[in-house]
Order: sequence, then C-alpha cells, then structure tokens
Amino acid sequence: MEIERWERSEEISEAEKKVIQETWSRVYANCEDVGVSILIRFFVNFPSAKQYFSQFKHMEDPLEMERSLQLRKHAQRVMGAINTVVENLSDPEKVSSILALVGKAHALKHKVEPIYFKKLTGVMLEVIAEEYADDFTPEVHTAWTKMKTLIYTHVTAAYKEVGWAQ
Repeated sequence: MEIERWERSEEISEAEKKVIQETWSRVYANCEDVGVSILIRFFVNFPSAKQYFSQFKHMEDPLEMERSLQLRKHAQRVMGAINTVVENLSDPEKVSSILALVGKAHALKHKVEPIYFKKLTGVMLEVIAEEYADDFTPEVHTAWTKMKTLIYTHVTAAYKEVGWAQ
C-alpha cells in the first residue's frame, strides 16, 4: 500500500454525531453478538486477516469462530473501542488519541497491514446496516460512512506517524 494515499475524513456534523450515537446505542445494547457477527464476516470475506490471530487463524467454520472465546474477547475489545469513539465524537482530540493508540498498537505490536482497517470498517457498516435495517435510512448511512472513514483515517494516520513501511 502506498503511504502517500491516506484518506481524509469528512467533517461529521452535530446532527450526524447525534444520528451515529442514537444508532450506536441500539447496536451497543447487543454489542457482543454484533461484534462477533462483524468479526466472523470479516474473517470469512477476508481470510488473510486471520493470519494476525494465532488463536483462531486456522478456523474455517463460522460456527467454530462463533464459539471461540478468543474471538468473542476480541469482538468485545473492538466494540468497546468503537463505543469509546462514539461516546467522544464531540471531543476530536480524545477520538484522535484513542484511534492513535489502536493504530500504533496494530502497526508496531501486531504488524497488521493498515488496509485491514478499511476492510473491517466496511464490514462493520454492512453488518450494522443489515441487522438494523429499519433504522438505517440514507441519512444514517451517510453519517456512518463518515464515521467509518474517520476511524480508518485516524488509525492509518498513526501508522504513518510511526513510519509504517511494510
């Protein structure tokens, strides 16, 4: 991946922040199941992403993944991080620092290719849109698309900051 082609996030309006927070409150009420659904779809659609997870990298069966305690724990961490971002949408510095920590850990400690964040946030949007279809109006979709880009942009900025050159 060329390091010069980092995306810029579009400003999320106050109304869109509210829409994201309202939608998320319904999603987060069922966070474990939604998180597991997101990770399973992510690993099914992008099996190469499993290489970063020694505990479940050999699992092929979605049912086996669903039963994996390690996958469930990781899903909870992912959903918790997103929850912290959503709760702090009105504090850009806090959002930036949270996502910088995530990015740096995944770049330096886990050596995860940054493109996987784009793929994961895309899957997250897909799953939420499907599981909460009644709530997912075009307005909500637009707000969440900006949120997805915000996450990806901030996480990958941390990669750039640490000199990612894999």
